[in-house]
Amino acid sequence: MNEQIQDFLTFLEEEKKYADNTIAAYQNDLNQFTQFVTDEQEDGQAENWTEVGKGIIINYIAHLKNNGYSSSTVARKVAAIKSFFHFLVAESVIKEDPTYTLDSPKVKKRLPKAISPSEIDRILNAPSQENGPKAQRDIALLEMLYASGMRVTELVSLDTTDLDFATDTTGSVRVRGKRANKEREIPLTGHTLSTLKNYIQGGREQLAHDPNENALFLNNRGQRLTRQGLWLIIKHYVEAVGISSEVTPHTLRHSFAAHKLSQGKSLQDIQKLLGHANISTTQVYAHINQENEKK
Repeated sequence: MNEQIQDFLTFLEEEKKYADNTIAAYQNDLNQFTQFVTDEQEDGQAENWTEVGKGIIINYIAHLKNNGYSSSTVARKVAAIKSFFHFLVAESVIKEDPTYTLDSPKVKKRLPKAISPSEIDRILNAPSQENGPKAQRDIALLEMLYASGMRVTELVSLDTTDLDFATDTTGSVRVRGKRANKEREIPLTGHTLSTLKNYIQGGREQLAHDPNENALFLNNRGQRLTRQGLWLIIKHYVEAVGISSEVTPHTLRHSFAAHKLSQGKSLQDIQKLLGHANISTTQVYAHINQENEKK
């Protein structure tokens, strides 16, 4: 059974060009489901996927809900299972898809959370109260994260060669999207370029241990900053300035979009900056602004 999962993951990587984090999530969800299937068998061993019917999948969904998983998490896990069984049918591993008539769990859509411009300013200014190469790095990465609206994975994946300093006041950054073949270019303002130059010419040189390291943002060991490392940096400064509401790296992306919209940017422009494939994904930020206007 694990062999078919590996074949599916290879399909996602090579054919669908899914990002590593997405593939890892599929793998985790399918491994968890496989363990449940095995535990449900009377002899403790499931031989192949033809033995898995709709009933055991329904039992698994109930198991997830009973164990406190959120509706969005359950929906994601079910979506992974559906995709997997669709693949098995396409590959003639099984004849019938047990998920074909299975209803997906309903998920209550929640609006992405954006914080106010004044709260953004407090977070962006927080590293300037500290000294050293890490402070220079943090000033640059927080400014870049908010000024560009890019995803966390996109930010930590940046190399120094992705920056284009056209002039002292104009420039851009090349961003590689969730799919390997998707790139977009985001313009950068003079202030953002200035913080990046200060970091590259100062803090980054002190953090770098290997002259051949291309990563733009480095950790204390001189290696590429991770998603978790970035989250801890943001958490540190949010706590330092006394913001009590939950702020994640994605909150800055949501705030970027909501603030740009309130400043008069069109949804189409914001869609391009965020790298959304469909305008419907971007339209949610119009709802955020409408909700804020009601308060």
